[in-house]
Amino acid sequence: MVEPPDLEAVARQLGREPRGVLEIAYRCPNGEPAVVKTAPKLPDGTPFPTLYYLTHPVLTAAASRLESSGMMRDMTDRLAQDPDLAAAYRRAHESYLAERDAIEPLGTTFSGGGMPDRVKCLHVVIAHSLAKGPGVNPFGDEALAVLASEPGMAGILDRKRWT
Repeated sequence: MVEPPDLEAVARQLGREPRGVLEIAYRCPNGEPAVVKTAPKLPDGTPFPTLYYLTHPVLTAAASRLESSGMMRDMTDRLAQDPDLAAAYRRAHESYLAERDAIEPLGTTFSGGGMPDRVKCLHVVIAHSLAKGPGVNPFGDEALAVLASEPGMAGILDRKRWT
């Protein structure tokens, strides 16, 4: 169960009441929530396939900056050229689906972030990597390695995990 102070912190981060939060999936080194694990269906029954959701405003802004840099296009291009990378990204997708479907199946093979064929949302792959740790989502790990070297990320990312 998510404690009320965590839900209040996430509401402040998002600027709205959070919906369907099952747990805090990643906390900053200072204990502040940064990623939530969300129910596959929101309380009103709306399907919500995004299992892991970035909430920390500094992380969401950083993910947006990386997206605007062309990183997703470069990552997607590499999928077609590197079969080992494509296989690792497919495993990340399958893991994501299995975990979400264990909570509540949605009857879809859509996971999030464009997995497994492309990278269309760094917010999702970063959230996935933060929630599960290094070695699960290769593109989330790559994006976090870039972010970990940026000034201002020391209080948000555990640099030891992402460098």
